[in-house]
Amino acid sequence: MSADSFINPNQVTVQDFVDAYKHEGEIQVIAGSEAGMRRRIREPTVNRPGLALAGFTQYFACKRVQVLGKAEAAFLRSLNEEERLERFRAIFGSPFRVPCLVICRNIRPHKALLQAANELGTPILKSPLITRNFIRKANLALENLFAPKGSCMGSMVDILGIGVLVRGESGIGKSECVLDLIERGYSLVSDDITKVRLVDGHDVVGYSNPVTQDHMEVRGIGIINVAAMFGVKCIRKEKRVDLVVSLQRWDKVKDVDRLGIDETFTKILDTQIPLITIPVREGRDISRLVEVAALHTKLKMMGHHSGKEFNQRLIDNIANGVQ
Repeated sequence: MSADSFINPNQVTVQDFVDAYKHEGEIQVIAGSEAGMRRRIREPTVNRPGLALAGFTQYFACKRVQVLGKAEAAFLRSLNEEERLERFRAIFGSPFRVPCLVICRNIRPHKALLQAANELGTPILKSPLITRNFIRKANLALENLFAPKGSCMGSMVDILGIGVLVRGESGIGKSECVLDLIERGYSLVSDDITKVRLVDGHDVVGYSNPVTQDHMEVRGIGIINVAAMFGVKCIRKEKRVDLVVSLQRWDKVKDVDRLGIDETFTKILDTQIPLITIPVREGRDISRLVEVAALHTKLKMMGHHSGKEFNQRLIDNIANGVQ
């Protein structure tokens, strides 16, 4: 797994947030500086700065994206222009230097807000969404941005709800195996290189690079468009990684567990994922074996462990004197 690469992002900027949020809803930059767009967002959530604007900054969550809604706008209207300018300078300047401020509901920004933002380089963003909807989508965007992520060598396919990452050395037949599974009606997630991210701290989700999405490379044929050839039902945008199948040449696999009692795991993003090693040689239907491995994993997830159940049956028969 030396070819894998994993990162734990801690350099999320305002520009990253704006780029990610474009997929979740409308947002535009209306004030601030280019340097301000490179400010770091240090916490993966948002904050409504009502108390800070009122002058109480003892517990001000200044490391987050700040959101100004209808309630904050109503309070600001109760202040005069000089007071508003003073409050915005306080949260935009040292020591707080908030990453950015988002105005929801297309509320018209006060002159003092734009003046303070341009003076101190703080990006001001605007969204037409009502505040609670913006916060919900912003939190999702930030969660994805802050999630540990990386890439794994291998192709991924969804087999009846089980996300299977198929790995193996170059030329062993990964793409041919996945192509055969697609022909049987299963869905392609990614080919050759699978991007991964950690969701909720325990689920590893695999997905494809947008450039290669829907496509596969088949040696001797070239690049094929899976969606156009087999239909959109054979494409899955992303899927949780439930199983890793390692294809290894027959002569390189020494000790194979014939009963499957001893479970093995591999780590992806510090998360333990079940691992099954399948020896490969001429004449073996590898795609069928991968399909069975996925269904076997699904049974385990439902509480049925065939190897352990069979072993217990043998023990019970021996104890009862049954031959």
